[in-house]
Amino acid sequence: MRNFGDLTEADITPKSVYLNRRQILRAMGIAGAAVVGGKVLSNLVFPPATVNAGTKLNVALKSPFSTSEKMNTFDDVTHYNNFYEFGTDKGEPSRNAGKFRTSPWTVSVEGEVKKPAKCSMDDILKLAPLEERIYRHRCVEGWSIVVPWIGYSLNTILKLAEPTEKAKYVAFQSYYDRGQMPWGDHSGIDLPYVEGLRLDEAMNPLTLLCVGMYGESLPNQDGAPVRLVIPWKYGFKSIKSIVKIRLEKDQPATTWNIYAPREYGFYSNVNPNVDHPRWSQATERRLGELLRRKTLMFNGYADQVASLYNGMDLKKYY
Repeated sequence: MRNFGDLTEADITPKSVYLNRRQILRAMGIAGAAVVGGKVLSNLVFPPATVNAGTKLNVALKSPFSTSEKMNTFDDVTHYNNFYEFGTDKGEPSRNAGKFRTSPWTVSVEGEVKKPAKCSMDDILKLAPLEERIYRHRCVEGWSIVVPWIGYSLNTILKLAEPTEKAKYVAFQSYYDRGQMPWGDHSGIDLPYVEGLRLDEAMNPLTLLCVGMYGESLPNQDGAPVRLVIPWKYGFKSIKSIVKIRLEKDQPATTWNIYAPREYGFYSNVNPNVDHPRWSQATERRLGELLRRKTLMFNGYADQVASLYNGMDLKKYY
């Protein structure tokens, strides 16, 4: 078994991308990577050294996972948000999150792993070349959006941590500070926000560890500085402002499943055939449009993820 520091980019990056990237770096006279004190460090040049809200990101790749659908505007996506730590009204996060401090920032990777780590944003940005992925999203409340996110597959950091044989699930926790987020006291949910995935869901290449959108770092109201994006699940599964990733043997608790288990299941896959107890999920309204459209099974990503649920009753495991 190799150590955390023995892994190379070839282990966590598609071979064609890896070889091409190495050629570029070699031509520039740049190569090498190191792990110091359990942290992954690199002298690669693709990402900027630090990221603050509105920082331009160097996107190395256009993702084959992207949809060709028309994107929503930046204004749409930054002024219509669910982020209960900054208010429960859709317009409140954009008004209240402006002074949220996202630097310095640390994400811990722990639990059932052989190589636990505490990663700064610099570490996270240097693990892999950044991709732009234009994903469609479906909110459980019935609206949808199309966003050009920036990041790379979550499985990059999970592979480096080396899950043990006991690891079956991945739990996530958001940052919470009452001093910066006083609105959370009136949110009606327990904080900090927690979410979870089955390990195979977390390892699916569609599951994005996201650091930006529209060519820049994430605005505070959209989950700065690092969040998940899981396009085949309802939006509340894509946890914002992550500070902890923990691999576990048992299914973890999740915020909305704790609050209302009859309405919000652990899986929360987009499924037009399973209604929310208070409304139909058969159609959706794209933000900025008047007419409704049919909701697609797995939000249109069935080719990539349906096999994860072979043999499961998706009405029971909603």
